[in-house]
Amino acid sequence: MTKHPSLTFRGGWLMAFIPIAVFLSLCVLFFVVFKAFDMTALAMSGIVALLIGAVFARNYGAFWDAVMRGIGSPTSVSIVVILLVIGMFSELVKATNVSGGFVWIGTSIGIGGGGFTLFAFLTVCVVAMATGSSIGTMFTAFPIFYPAGVLLGADPALLAGAIVSGAIFGDNLAPISDTTIISSSTQRFRRKAGVADIAGVVSSRARYALTAAGISAVLFAIFGGNGTPQGGADAILEASANPTALIMLVPITIMLVVAFLTRDIFKAVSVGLVLGTITGLLAGLIVPSDVLGVTDGAPTGFLVGGVASMLGTVALVISVFGIMGVLTAAGVLDRVVDALVRGKLARTPRGAEAAIAIGASATTVLFGGVNSASMMTFGPVADEIGSRMNLHPYRRSNIMDCFAMGISCVVPFLSAFLFIAALLTSGYDGVPALSTTQIFLGALYPLVLTAVMIIAIVTGWGRRFEGPDGSVSRTRDLSEPVAEPAVAEVAH
Repeated sequence: MTKHPSLTFRGGWLMAFIPIAVFLSLCVLFFVVFKAFDMTALAMSGIVALLIGAVFARNYGAFWDAVMRGIGSPTSVSIVVILLVIGMFSELVKATNVSGGFVWIGTSIGIGGGGFTLFAFLTVCVVAMATGSSIGTMFTAFPIFYPAGVLLGADPALLAGAIVSGAIFGDNLAPISDTTIISSSTQRFRRKAGVADIAGVVSSRARYALTAAGISAVLFAIFGGNGTPQGGADAILEASANPTALIMLVPITIMLVVAFLTRDIFKAVSVGLVLGTITGLLAGLIVPSDVLGVTDGAPTGFLVGGVASMLGTVALVISVFGIMGVLTAAGVLDRVVDALVRGKLARTPRGAEAAIAIGASATTVLFGGVNSASMMTFGPVADEIGSRMNLHPYRRSNIMDCFAMGISCVVPFLSAFLFIAALLTSGYDGVPALSTTQIFLGALYPLVLTAVMIIAIVTGWGRRFEGPDGSVSRTRDLSEPVAEPAVAEVAH
């Protein structure tokens, strides 16, 4: 094994937290002060944090060696490649206006008020599942559903909350979501090589996500509005509706089926891209130049746009894993894990799950609700805590992901989701703009999901352990030694 120079800091090991402190401070600056919600800005914050942190290292070269080891880890590289691939499919879904097909359904059956709020929630759930992007789905869905729904008698706060909830649900459960990929690829098997496969994680997570979504749907239907329409709704809805776009559900469904059957995200997205492109062209939803083209010397099309849309997130992954490399080399993660494991809380499987839940929630709050960054940071810690109690990687991933997608990502005055939603509710004639607090009270899905997961931890619902060769076991069997793999492998 290669021996790396030890990484120490002037002032002691706590100085290793300087990059984290700088990163979080810049996140607050952009989200709260500047109200700029951009992944590239977050990535810049991470790089600047590393530059500042390096000044306090006793061995400057050892600091950057640790950064490069973090960035070059198999988990980091696999996340980067997967994000670039899914970015192209996400842009295909947006280009073919799948949301417009669902708006057409809603207007055809004449729903309004609470019915429209429920319809918007379910539609956004499907679109977010297809795109795997919560933020991208919000930017697409708010202009379509929010002004029209309020004009049709939907309660503004609950309608906005329904859109946010649907976007978070899709991010929570979609196999092509960056958060799903991160939450699974950071959890390693101990009795076989590799990390948690995405299909296994998603199928085991469905029980929690669907339960929370079902409860939320009922509440949206009951309290979503009185159904009294306002003037001007018809024109907005007619401009958005497009029944032809519903044909795109065919390649989307096939892609999801392939993902679950093969447990190979690359194969699934490849099938989705090919079938989706052919379907979109034949249906007239896109033209060849929408796939790949050039305008005024600049490349265009959803393939280019898909990669470009993920570059900010990719840069964020690189910077966060660089920070993780520093924390690992300085022994900070070992100290955190040891402190949690030696404490009373993590001495039982239930306690370990509670520790993961608390840690994931706290990290997500600190990161302003940006759960992809929080899970990249806390994922290795959750991996160590859970594995010491032999919790299955699926269970570890689900506890971490669901709490990061819960109330911690929609805390008023801190949440990127709520800041963006508040921004997107403004600028419509006759339609009220909302505050982050109003939207928080209407964002039922993350609130209900948190309650569901607390019940799951307390009662043991869905708790599984790692059996021989990584199998799923209902009982905690420690008769076989739990091995520590040398490296994490690429998640398929």
